[in-house]
Amino acid sequence: MTKDRPINPATPLPEAFDARARDIFRHIVDGYLANGEPVGSRHISRQLQMPLSPASVRNVMQDLEDLGLIYAPHTSAGRLPTELGLRLFVDAMLEIGDVSAEDKRQIEAQVRAAGAGAPDKFEDVLAEASRLVSGLARGAGVVIASKAGKRWKHIEFVRLDPSRALLVLVGEDGQLENRLLPLPAGLPASALTQAANYLNARLGGRSLGEVRAEIETRRQEMEREIDALTARLIDSGLASLSEGADGATQLIVRGQANLLEDVRAAEDLDRIRRLFADLESKKDLIDLLTRAESADGVRIFIGSENKLFSLSGSSLIAAPFRDSQQRIVGVLGVIGPTRLNYARIVPMIDYTAQVIGRMLDRRR
Repeated sequence: MTKDRPINPATPLPEAFDARARDIFRHIVDGYLANGEPVGSRHISRQLQMPLSPASVRNVMQDLEDLGLIYAPHTSAGRLPTELGLRLFVDAMLEIGDVSAEDKRQIEAQVRAAGAGAPDKFEDVLAEASRLVSGLARGAGVVIASKAGKRWKHIEFVRLDPSRALLVLVGEDGQLENRLLPLPAGLPASALTQAANYLNARLGGRSLGEVRAEIETRRQEMEREIDALTARLIDSGLASLSEGADGATQLIVRGQANLLEDVRAAEDLDRIRRLFADLESKKDLIDLLTRAESADGVRIFIGSENKLFSLSGSSLIAAPFRDSQQRIVGVLGVIGPTRLNYARIVPMIDYTAQVIGRMLDRRR
């Protein structure tokens, strides 16, 4: 993360945005991000370095309102930034610093401790990272991780009765995938062992996609080595596993209770209720997080920019994490109100995603 630079410095500011307008706009946004309250012209007039009367400040505020960047929530009230104003501020004016040395130590220590406590389950590392960012940001921490590139080391067919078997797949990280598999009529017990041996000879340290690709390119060779019933068992077993173990996405959400800590009014509580309902819509949340996979770094989604938060008025800050081949294998993020502390949270999410990537490489 580049220190003390806007997220998107190429974002143009409106032509009417002179130094005075920028200063007043920044005070309005800073006040909103600090306490969620509207900021009035008299308060801004006292805070400005350049001498400016409250009436002059109100004139500038009217210009900003005409641009759609701020609005008055009540008659005679101060002003709050609109979602458009927040987007402009985040892209063109928000200055992102680095993560403090203390925060870096805390992030690395907690993620590493999760890995040491459960060396065979990387999911525990992801869950701890989600809890960690939820605590640091006082929001809901979220993680999605793709299983498409997951590496596997062993497969076993366990007959349950003449017509069914349990297919057990063991990952390099120790995680298990189980599937009930119908068996072809008349399949001998030896075929289960033969199918497992055939797959295990090709599976070690590879993904199911890689194994499937090899079998397809060597289909004639396989048919010479094993009988037709065993080949059918292999094909149906791989197809069954592919429905969940190779291409599925796991979603972890932690820290939803943090969202209730700063509820100040009935409308805030209603917003949180709507957000909780949004979080229950796991498919929409996964789709939203997946959009962050296309980013080089951190992405920020604000309010109605996405359908998931169109009613709750929330924001998501998310960053992808990568393996040693720079392949994106998941996304880490935090969800909270639109007045999240972006300057502090953005570099934390970015750094924690990097720590997860390093942990992932050490496990493979």
